[in-house]
Amino acid sequence: MTTYAQYEAMTDDDAATNGETVFVTGGTGFVGSHLVEELLRRGAAEVRCLVRSEPKWLEEIHDAAPERLTYVEGELSNIELLWDALDGVDRVYHVGGRTRARTYEALQQANVTSTMNLLGAVKHAAPDVNRVLVTSSLAAVGRCDAAEATEDVPLQPVSRYGRSKAEMEASIRSAHQMTESYADALPITVVRPPAVYGPRDRDILQFFQAVQRHICPVAGPASEPAVSLVHVRDLARGMARCAESDATDGETYFIGSEHPYSWNDVKDAATTALDTWAVTIPVPTPLVGIVGAASEFAGRLTGDYPALNREKAKEIRLACTICASEKARQDFGYRQEISLAEGVADTIEWYKDRGWM
Repeated sequence: MTTYAQYEAMTDDDAATNGETVFVTGGTGFVGSHLVEELLRRGAAEVRCLVRSEPKWLEEIHDAAPERLTYVEGELSNIELLWDALDGVDRVYHVGGRTRARTYEALQQANVTSTMNLLGAVKHAAPDVNRVLVTSSLAAVGRCDAAEATEDVPLQPVSRYGRSKAEMEASIRSAHQMTESYADALPITVVRPPAVYGPRDRDILQFFQAVQRHICPVAGPASEPAVSLVHVRDLARGMARCAESDATDGETYFIGSEHPYSWNDVKDAATTALDTWAVTIPVPTPLVGIVGAASEFAGRLTGDYPALNREKAKEIRLACTICASEKARQDFGYRQEISLAEGVADTIEWYKDRGWM
């Protein structure tokens, strides 16, 4: 398993981030914490991370680079705090937000209103910022007539989360169009990751735990291409390269795998890493909705809102789960560096080290 010290030794001296001050929201989370590691690896002089309460995964990173990682305690609703935190910042990475909530209003507040608050603060405190990278999601696409989504397909989200991300993107475009001149517009780039896996993620953990018990539940044909799946470190590298490129201003990108995987591909990678076997159990697509509803009901009894809920079931049944990363490859040289077999083995090893499996 790659350690932070090994990342540090891999610093790319040519990276545009080298010597810069960057601001990151969502750095305490799964994707955000790996992005923070990547920015430090690329030579950022200071990474300022917005922290609502607990630093979570950032604690381990802070111990390795305490002089270059700064906590900014507060929320995106505190505009004056953001003004201070953004002063002198060269690049902004907005990863913060919510992936699930019981109401659309909660998602709209976290993913739309908070994003526009941040952009307004950047405009006030760091008008000469080199780039603002905003994280959206493949879920914003929703229904798609094409086999795989490209950046120009219409957005027809099927879930509350996807709708909030689509509304966020629309709000950004609207604000940009209202800017008096191009020179006054913030240099904003949007990235839409597909399904992400890797160390620190809890959502795909349940899939690997099922495989460890010799069961692989799959909705739909198990052997057909079904999902774009990106390792979190590939995503973090892609996000950093995207924000550093002069060609990406005003653009939107998918950052995923070079080709889609079938669930049997994922199962095979997991059984190899676990040195075990598993039986593929087909789950009829209509049953996914029932399972999601049952899981959500059980969550109400425990005060939890589970990863598999009715809204997630809609995405599984109706939304596009495959995207093309060709535009990212052409514009800033993105490529998948971690194979599925390597990535799954790395993830499972991390889970075992933490006692999660």
